[in-house]
Amino acid sequence: MNHVNIGIVGLGWVAQVVHIPILDKLPDASVVAVCDTDKARARYVSDKLGIKNVYTDIDKMLKQEQIDAVHVCTRTDSHAPVAIACMEAGKDVLVEKPLARTYDEASRIVQVAKETNRKLMVGMNTRFRPDAMILRSFIEAGELGDIFYTKSGWLQRQTNNKTWKTRKEVAGGGVFIDTGIVILDMSLWMMGYPDIERVSAMAYYHETEHVEDSGVIMLRMVNGATITIEVSWSLNIEDDIFYCNVFGTRGSARLNPLRLNKQLHGNIVNMTPAKLEKPQSLYKRSYENEIRHFIGAVRGLHPIISTGSEALQRMKILEAMYESVKTRSEVSVAKSQ
Repeated sequence: MNHVNIGIVGLGWVAQVVHIPILDKLPDASVVAVCDTDKARARYVSDKLGIKNVYTDIDKMLKQEQIDAVHVCTRTDSHAPVAIACMEAGKDVLVEKPLARTYDEASRIVQVAKETNRKLMVGMNTRFRPDAMILRSFIEAGELGDIFYTKSGWLQRQTNNKTWKTRKEVAGGGVFIDTGIVILDMSLWMMGYPDIERVSAMAYYHETEHVEDSGVIMLRMVNGATITIEVSWSLNIEDDIFYCNVFGTRGSARLNPLRLNKQLHGNIVNMTPAKLEKPQSLYKRSYENEIRHFIGAVRGLHPIISTGSEALQRMKILEAMYESVKTRSEVSVAKSQ
């Protein structure tokens, strides 16, 4: 396959600002159909882009034979039915994070991907940040030695924006499942996916009623390593904070800004590349790289990164986090993760 025809389901912010503009610039992909239950929004987007195939019914869109793959950009509660319908219709699928509201929903999506032999990717764009990829390659090369501790976070300023993400029945949870799962995914990726033994989490509900708006998590690995994560939608801070600090037996590193330090002959040497992109550019590039990767995978050029099976493992850990909050205790994570 030399060219991929894409259908977009869900035409909210992430579709209009991220997915569609990026796809519009790719030489090997085209958006040939869009779908949203809001008829006015669907028509607005289709008119703006000059896309004649516009739908409010996913089943009707999937009968469009031109479509090779679908980007699922809907609310989390519809990820499972939409992704499953797409794969059963013979389409490869990119689902925005999180994969689903619960482990059981995610498990069903992954099972259908296997049954239909379709490609399933979950949008964990932080893995595709250029600085994150540099750091990961540095770690894989053994430059930092054995990684024993990772401390990561995504702390956002307080806002009055109450969206569907604050409704548990729609989103599945609060900041843990929204930004926390992205930070969890990145932290585990940096450490090479070690098995997790136990999870401890604390959640806060300062600006929300039904889902957590802030939280702290600690994960103990079977190999003795540790991960700590802090996330929030509503801190009284001046600017948002996004970071990932990695500590190894022979060096350390951090993201945003990228810094690489290695121990050589008893001295700490700065190994950071001389030229680094600006934070705004890194964020944009992360989505560009992610979507380019998906298109390449659909074309058969390489295997999928950020698979449904990996996302399913993250959902198992997420459920252990919520159980820890509920019981106010450490929770064991099954080895089947």
